[in-house]
Amino acid sequence: MLDMRFIRENPDTVKQGLTKKYDKSDIDQIVKLDEDRREIIRQVEQLKSQRNTASAEIAKKKKAGEPADDAIAAMRKVGEEIAAFDGKLRELEQELQTKLSWVPNLPHDDVPVGKDETSNKFVRDWGEKPAQDFDVLPHWEIGEKLGIIDFQAAARLSGSMFYLLKGMGARLERALYNYMLDMHLADGYVECATPILVTADTMFGTGQLPKLADDMYKMDEDDLYLIPTAEVSLTNIYKGQIIDHTQLPIHLVGYTPCFRREAGAAGKDTRGMTRVHQFGKVELVHICRPENSLEEFDKLLGQAEKVLQGLKIPYRVMVLASGDLSFASARTYDLELYSAGVDKYIEISSVSTFDDFQARRMNARFRDEERKVQFVHTLNGSGQALARLYAAILENYQNSDGTITIPEVLRPYMGGADKIG
Repeated sequence: MLDMRFIRENPDTVKQGLTKKYDKSDIDQIVKLDEDRREIIRQVEQLKSQRNTASAEIAKKKKAGEPADDAIAAMRKVGEEIAAFDGKLRELEQELQTKLSWVPNLPHDDVPVGKDETSNKFVRDWGEKPAQDFDVLPHWEIGEKLGIIDFQAAARLSGSMFYLLKGMGARLERALYNYMLDMHLADGYVECATPILVTADTMFGTGQLPKLADDMYKMDEDDLYLIPTAEVSLTNIYKGQIIDHTQLPIHLVGYTPCFRREAGAAGKDTRGMTRVHQFGKVELVHICRPENSLEEFDKLLGQAEKVLQGLKIPYRVMVLASGDLSFASARTYDLELYSAGVDKYIEISSVSTFDDFQARRMNARFRDEERKVQFVHTLNGSGQALARLYAAILENYQNSDGTITIPEVLRPYMGGADKIG
């Protein structure tokens, strides 16, 4: 959430940032609501001062044995006025908070301006595309031929946009997330196993609600949501907490299943494992001091890249345009891996910084060396999403005889096997 004081003092800057995000939030209306709220607070303070004066006058008259009926009536009237103002104040504050909850984070100045992914900018690439002198099958075809993916069984169980892994296929997925977790743990991350059902307040904290409600799976009877990413549960660990500065920066990692309705998937390629309702993901979260935020972003990006480099999967880094940023993000770099079966780059990881936007929604703060309390900065990135990474391995490591070479770093997790098929 944006700081109301910042909005009040810099309305034009906020409007410019929202224009870059193609957001139509009415900042003038928000500023007016804030002005009305502050005016009511001022009037209530004046009335409370009058009530205190009247109370002292009543006590004085009673002590002197003088009648105080008029003063008591006047004080009662002031109390009624205060109660009326308090009710109006609650209404204004609720309306203001609702309006603020829909205002997205502002993009950093160095974010390229553009409406959608067509304006994203290339940063760098890594690795060479595999030299395969045969027609590489897409993962959904080779997976079914090898008997390691069963889309039909998944459809019978759950409907469309699900997948089922079997045998060495299931073992390959387990090898992937264990490899990633072990890598991140070796680099100092703290592993967390979090709930995958969370409250609406938790979803609000990281910015999924109210903006993205249509893409969430909700359990209405219990008012709980299935997480779309472990970012939600990992970051909210510090909701309502004040962290001592000596604990920063905090680096967390967690593996969870993730659930997305993919309400906007119409017209997009939903074949295979590229776009599904349930998938596993290893998530990285950094929590730090504001002055260390940019440095932590670079560390987080490097950690996400390290996974792909270890697997020897070629990828490119793209900086997202302002209109392609998520609701809560101030800056995002996407990692797009190359997938040989479809001969294109596919987004596999988003590394984002949120500045203090999420921290304000969660009320997550730290106490510095001078005992001053400030909001932390939060960052997160996928390290990595399993379904698309799995698909890329089946395509990039595919052989002409229809087998799949297992990447070297995964072989210790697969009993030493070097091939599937």
